[in-house]
Order: sequence, then structure tokens, then C-alpha cells
Amino acid sequence: MQFILGLCSILFAEVVRDLYHIAGHYWQPIKQFHLLHHKAYRKDFSIANMEVYQKAQLYNDVPEALCMVSLSASIAWLTQNPWMWMGCVYSVAFLIPAALRSQGMLMFTDFSHEPGDLVGIPAQWRVNRTYHWRHHFDETNAYYAGHFTSVDRIIGTSLSLKGKVVAVTGASGALGRELVRELSGQGAKVIAITTNPSPIFDRDVQVLTWQLGAESELLDRLQSIDILIVNHGVNVYGDRSGAAVSKSFEINTFSIIRLTELFLSTVTASSDRATKELWINTSEAEVNPAFSPLYELSKRTLGDLVTLQRLDAPCIIRKLVLGPFKSQLNPYGVMSARWVARSIIFLAKRDFRNIIITINPLTYLFFPIKESCQSLYFRLFTKRNKIAADS
Repeated sequence: MQFILGLCSILFAEVVRDLYHIAGHYWQPIKQFHLLHHKAYRKDFSIANMEVYQKAQLYNDVPEALCMVSLSASIAWLTQNPWMWMGCVYSVAFLIPAALRSQGMLMFTDFSHEPGDLVGIPAQWRVNRTYHWRHHFDETNAYYAGHFTSVDRIIGTSLSLKGKVVAVTGASGALGRELVRELSGQGAKVIAITTNPSPIFDRDVQVLTWQLGAESELLDRLQSIDILIVNHGVNVYGDRSGAAVSKSFEINTFSIIRLTELFLSTVTASSDRATKELWINTSEAEVNPAFSPLYELSKRTLGDLVTLQRLDAPCIIRKLVLGPFKSQLNPYGVMSARWVARSIIFLAKRDFRNIIITINPLTYLFFPIKESCQSLYFRLFTKRNKIAADS
């Protein structure tokens, strides 16, 4: 129990660091000093100017660490618990290196600012270089976390949509239209991708029409897209004819897989690993009956293939695991498309990689178990994609 209190004191110190960081973007007395921290680095995290770097350490990092030390020490003194001093000791480990760097006596930087190309995707629970790169060079008023991502997840700054180019397939459908509306409201530059020959959207929304089977023709446009939301689908209900089987799998599975492969092939630059994302509507049918067997089978296959793709993915892939909402595919849905769209954005901004929205409580229990087991199975019995490994 005492050791747990010590860990809590460390977590408290990290929360203090994150709050000080946020204050550095909004509170004028320290904002000017925090700006030095941002000016000190180039896009590959190499030091742009040694004088600015040392000033940033002295006027930003040292005061930040002093704040961590003093508040952690205050908590330890007030509680009179020796284990609570762990947070203070942890904070001193930030203060001493920052002080040495400010005097040019230590050039070894912290792990989140190590120079070089980005080699992984943004981590979900602990900050890595790719996660922190986004704070410096994607959106400075987001991605504030220093070590644990908890504060960003709570306040909704784990993903910034401002200025992002976001494309939505199936944009003429009920959910597609609401996603376009919500994304536009978040400051994203939205591209509505639809097979509808005469769609109607707001003036500030770009419209791109396409034909099923012609996914490769979208490649040039995918190059400039930051987030692709693959949302199109079909429901043949009780039809079990050969034509219905082909239609279900072609639209709900193979078309989507072709699009995802095309989009993933555009992740080539180091920065793409940080800024590009793929969101795929796989449906609650992955784990629960859909009362439409071919819809269920095609979506379940899609879900398994996406789980396989995630193992070597060069960017974040989010699954949208959605329960029954009212739409053209399901006129009997019990959730509104607008509420589902808002919930998707809310959870994405808190970095949920599996975005589950349903009225069925069993899905929240069964899906994570299914996804974990399926991912482990694929990892054990498949070989890593050599192309992805070499890129």
C-alpha cells in the first residue's frame, strides 16, 4: 500500500509537469519562456540554436522542474508519509539535468527530444518521440503530456483535428453526413468521398465522387489526406443469393481493404507516421449478431483483416465499432447518427484506438477480449511484413 502511494506521488509530479506545460501556452508570464523551448528544435529534433536551447532549459525546464519538486515536497510534508517523497526525488531527476543543460555541461537530451527520423507511431499510454513531435510541429495547443498521456486523454488534446485534411467515404449516408458536419466544426478541411453523382454538402466541403472498384484512381488525392475515415457499406438484409454474397463482400470488405492499402502506401515521410491516421467502420457485427448474416460475415472478415493490418501499420488505425444507429442501411436503428458522430470525435480526441459506441453493454466486454486474442493469434502465426519493416 505504501509503495502504491509512492507511485501516486510520481503520477502527481507528472500531472504538475503537464499543467505547467499547458500554462506555458496560455499564461503570459511564462509563455515567452516556453516559446524558447519550441524555437530550440528543428523538425528532426536536432538543436536549431545552442544559445536558445540553453535559455530554454534555464527559463522553461528548470522552473518547470522546480514547480514539480516544490509541490511534490509540499504533499509529502503535509501527509508525513515517507513514501510520498518518491515524487520529489523523481522531480529532482528532471531538475538536475535541466540545470546542467542550461550551462552547457550536459548535451544528452531526454528521450522525447532525441534527434532523428520518427520510427514508430504515436504511443497510446506513454509519450514517445512521435507523440511529442506532434506537439512541436503539428499542433502546439495539443499533445501536452510529458510522460503519461493521462492529462491529454482527460481534456481531449490527444488528437487535434484543426487544419487536418480529413476524407470521409460513404459521405452521403446518415453517419457520413454527420461526420462531415462534426469534423468541419472541429476546424478540419473535409473531403466528402461519395458514389452519389449529385451530392449536396456545405460550400466549405470538397466533394470527390468515385466508383466502386476504382479505388486506385484515388491514390493521388490520398497523398495529401491526413485522416481517411472509411465508412461506406451495404446491407442486403436477408438475401442469400450468390449476387448478394458478392455484393456484400465486395463493398463491405474488399473495397475497404483496397482503400486502406492505398492509404497506408502514402505513409512515406517520417512526419507521416505522426500525422496520418486511418479510421475504419468495422461495426459491432465483429462480435455480435447483426440479424443480417451477410452483413455480419463481411464486416467480421473486414474486422479481422484490419486487426492483421494493424500489426505492421505505419500509422494509427482506429476501429469504429458501432451499434445500431438509424440510417439507410438500418432504418430501425435506436441511436441517432448525429450522436454517434459526435461520440466518435469525442473518443478519437482522447486517443481511443477502438471506438466502441453501442447500447449493448456486452460489446464493451467482449470486443477488447476478441481484439486482443485475435491480435495475439495473428502475431504468433504470421510473419512480419518485410516491406513495412524496411520502410
